[in-house]
Amino acid sequence: MIEEHVKLVLAKKVDVVKLTKEVLAIVKKLDKEYKVYAEISEDLALSQARALAKNPKGRFAGVFVSVKDGICVEDVQSRASSKILEGYKPPFSATAVQNLIEEGAIIIGKTVQDEFGFGGFCTNVGLGFDIPLNPLDKTRSVGGSSGGSAAITALASFPHIALGESTGGSIVNPASFCGVIGLCPTYGRVSRYGLIDYANSLDKIGPIAKNAKDAALALEVISGYDKKDSTSSKEKVPIYSNLKKDVTGLRVGIIKEAFGDDVSKVVKDSINKKIDELKKLGAKVEVVSLKKNIEYGIPAYYILATSEASTNLAKYCGMRYGATEKLEGSFNEYFSNIRSKNFGEEAKRRIILGTFARTSGYRDAYYIKAMKVRTIIIEEYKKAFEKYDVLISPTTPMTSPKFSEISKMTPLQHYMADVLTVGPNLAGLPHINIPIKTKDMPVGLMGISNHFEEGVLLSLAEVLTK
Repeated sequence: MIEEHVKLVLAKKVDVVKLTKEVLAIVKKLDKEYKVYAEISEDLALSQARALAKNPKGRFAGVFVSVKDGICVEDVQSRASSKILEGYKPPFSATAVQNLIEEGAIIIGKTVQDEFGFGGFCTNVGLGFDIPLNPLDKTRSVGGSSGGSAAITALASFPHIALGESTGGSIVNPASFCGVIGLCPTYGRVSRYGLIDYANSLDKIGPIAKNAKDAALALEVISGYDKKDSTSSKEKVPIYSNLKKDVTGLRVGIIKEAFGDDVSKVVKDSINKKIDELKKLGAKVEVVSLKKNIEYGIPAYYILATSEASTNLAKYCGMRYGATEKLEGSFNEYFSNIRSKNFGEEAKRRIILGTFARTSGYRDAYYIKAMKVRTIIIEEYKKAFEKYDVLISPTTPMTSPKFSEISKMTPLQHYMADVLTVGPNLAGLPHINIPIKTKDMPVGLMGISNHFEEGVLLSLAEVLTK
């Protein structure tokens, strides 16, 4: 859809300003019904459309882009869906956003997420934010934490991609629940400059799209070295949009432990059908064991991620950053008052968990041990990729649950929704959600490849979604 639309815009066969007004009317209506936006950037979108009408240019000319709320857009309120950042309008755009703007994209809004990325169901939105509703069933979750980005991608009837962000599965998880393509790239493939951080060693920005080709085009634009980000890679950016449509000889490893008793029957059956399809198309399919990944991924991830989060969120204390009030009482009383009023319940829980894990006396027992486990998980993946091009598992153990079911879950049950996605995030590996249609809610198949092999995943998605 995107490629054809861009050609028409560049040939001045589309009234970009008129179309932008129409799209803004559509997203306002959708937002009222599904609560997917934290902010609709009408003024910015119209100014970009007028500029583009005068001078059509770029690989994303006239394509509409929704940006996760934790990714900065210049002069547009960017709050990571947290009350503590109410009113914050960045003086700059994230590099990924700026790259899209320079290629002619039109930014239509900031999408709702779990507060600072803390969740797998997008029910942990910050104080004052509405919980987004699944496009296929309003009684169900959109997935998290990039829930709004996945939902609007599923809903969009116009040329569109969204930017999501993943720390432990926050791109592929909502993509699975909403039935769209979600690609989390290799750590360092896309600049993190302008991303409101959750956990620095884990955060990654990636595209969410209706199809593999659109995701590939978006990844080409947002990828590349950025001197503003010290973790940005200088690895050459391939032409991802040259998708292969043949999986003959592709070495596929099916992760044995990812099909346990906690995985629903509809998820297992749907993915097994796709595995059979791969075999018929000539792929070499074998079962592989990644026991350490599945057994130890969740505890290692939640210790490391919350430790980094508690450090990163310490700056929101009402003095230099975040919400502020008249200074009264001691510093500790002031900070506690500000943070208590403006952080949601899950943000507070993760701050406390992370602070405990890195406190003197517990650091060796928890944080350092988790770092060692992370290395073991990375080594397990390295060994697997000596034999396989792609590893396959479900994206999530279930299809999108109902809000009534989520409300009965314990915090630990919430965290276990990430059991299959934390591993590739800990290892900084690229992974993709490939949607599978069913009679009910969509199922997600997750493909994982070696570092900087996003092209393999995109080609796999192209084959399996045709």
